Amino acid sequence: MKEIKHIVVDVEANGPIHGVHSMIDFGMVIVEPEFKRTFRGQLKPISDNYIPEALAVSNFTHEETLLFDEPEKVMLEAKNWIADNVNGRPIFWSDNNGFDFGWMNWYFLSFIGSNPFGHSSRRIADLVQGYEKNLRFNWKKLRKTKHDHNPVNDAMGNAEVLLGYLNRL
Repeated sequence: MKEIKHIVVDVEANGPIHGVHSMIDFGMVIVEPEFKRTFRGQLKPISDNYIPEALAVSNFTHEETLLFDEPEKVMLEAKNWIADNVNGRPIFWSDNNGFDFGWMNWYFLSFIGSNPFGHSSRRIADLVQGYEKNLRFNWKKLRKTKHDHNPVNDAMGNAEVLLGYLNRL
């Protein structure tokens, strides 16, 4: 089962700036029928800097996030999960890879010294809208799993759409 290389990732953070604010929650889903292989990482903030409105999206309080695991532990677990599920370098997919990949890259490099995804990522909308030949195509309406800011659910909905389009290629 390790032959699959596509992973959809979703990140929740308590602000916009890597190294100042914190990634507090992320989910990863292997893109395959039935979507059984998932990972969720909840990370203790790296500082007390946060933007209340950004944190509120995740449905956690700052105090709750202080009980999450240390970033080094979570990122190592994520790296090991990827290695256990993918041969070679995985392909990172996201709804907003400018946001999601930036956080994941910073945390992998800062806490374990390497990023199993390498230095590139792909945006689901670019593939779908290119396939549809319509830059305004609303691909998000094709999600089956509700987008609720639980990062595994959000990654799952995005993976459902991505798999449908990868199967068309």
